[in-house]
Order: sequence, then structure tokens, then C-alpha cells
Amino acid sequence: MFMAKQVLLTREGLENLKKELDDLKTIKRKEIAEKIKVALSFGDLSENSEYDEAKNEQAILESRIATVENMLQDYKIIDESELSTEVVHVGSIVKIHDKKYKETVSYKIVGSNEANPMKGKISDESPLGMSLLGLSVGDEVNVETPNGNIPYKLLDIAK
Repeated sequence: MFMAKQVLLTREGLENLKKELDDLKTIKRKEIAEKIKVALSFGDLSENSEYDEAKNEQAILESRIATVENMLQDYKIIDESELSTEVVHVGSIVKIHDKKYKETVSYKIVGSNEANPMKGKISDESPLGMSLLGLSVGDEVNVETPNGNIPYKLLDIAK
């Protein structure tokens, strides 16, 4: 039997998932039902691309609803107030120096469901995120990325 992996979430991530689920079930379902209704009014379904598109949207929506519901069945809240700043954990905010490109960046290490690198949130399952977990300030690590091996130095850990 397949066992789903426990989802790691911050409180903010949990609230975002609950809001998304509510939006998908209430607003998005009604929008797609209306599209299907309009498409049905066009008649012959065998050549009705609007109907096909609306049914595909419905399938994608229902898949996402099932995914979010599964995440909300088995999750663990990361209590950021209990995190140590001695080592990197999920929930830590890290400042790292990219020694190859000579730039310093900050990221928050989050569960894979909350990852958004453009907003400074990287997954604990990403190559960089996994490499940083357990490190202390001053530690250095080489991370294998699609752009090659990149050396990083951990400059700071915050909550």
C-alpha cells in the first residue's frame, strides 16, 4: 500500500492551502460548471472544442482539489518559535554566499509544497535545500545543480 509522505507546512502555508481549497471548491467549480453549461448549449458535442476544453479544466481542477485534500490529511506544522539558530532546519532563514557567482542571497527553507524561489522560499527537497539542512554558520558545501557544481558558504541562520 502506498503511504503518502507527511507534508511539512508553516502556519502561513497551511492557511494558504485551506484558502486555495475553499476557492477551488466554491469559486472555480462554479466557473467551470458554467463553462460546461454554455458549451453544452452549442449542441453537437462531437465537434465542440469549448466543451472538451471545459471538461479538461474540470479534470485538472478535481485533481488539484484531491491533491490539496490529501496534503491537508497528513501535515506537520513547523513551529518556527522552537527552531534553533545553531543549525539549519526546515523553517530556517539562511543567508548564503555563492562562491562561484560571488553573490549573497537569503532563502527560507520550506516544505516542498510552499517552495517559491522567486519569493525566496526553497524546498527542503531541492539540491540546495537538502545540502543546507544540518549545517552551522561558517560551514561550506558544494551543491550539484543543472549549472554544475556550485560552492556555498553559510553566513547566517535566523528564525
